[in-house]
Amino acid sequence: MNKVILMGRLTRDPDIRYSAGENSQAIARYTLAVDRRFRREGSDQTADFIGCVAFGRQAEFAEKYLRQGIKIAITGRIQTGSYTRNDGTRVYTTDVVVEEQEFAESKNASASSGNSYGANAGSYGGNASYAQQGAAPAAAPAPAPAAADPGDGFMNIPDGIDEELPFQ
Repeated sequence: MNKVILMGRLTRDPDIRYSAGENSQAIARYTLAVDRRFRREGSDQTADFIGCVAFGRQAEFAEKYLRQGIKIAITGRIQTGSYTRNDGTRVYTTDVVVEEQEFAESKNASASSGNSYGANAGSYGGNASYAQQGAAPAAAPAPAPAAADPGDGFMNIPDGIDEELPFQ
């Protein structure tokens, strides 16, 4: 089985290219800085920088919503390869081929930590759990229609909803 799950921050905006030909496909490359839980003795490095590549719809998503500093979670697989440079030296590569990617924190949490999503990332909507992560509990707000509150693009979830979920 070849399965990778990572959570980290983009080190820069994704590099987007399109394949040649009639059925061109988007290809996005980006690097995730993934924090290490433990530090090796004698090493100052606290993160690993992992190259990721996304194709098709995943690449289009990356182009539209992902920006430097944003925290995302991805699942994918490790793929190795090699190529020969013009000078004849052989270069070996290891990348994570992205199968799924999603936001790992709310837009507000990212902004408060000094990171920027970019102008239109909030329009994605996304999963309500991202809006609740790191947010202070509020007195049960009245549910509002999504169109009525442009806010940060996330749906308001009333307190106490957890009891109604079929899983815990």
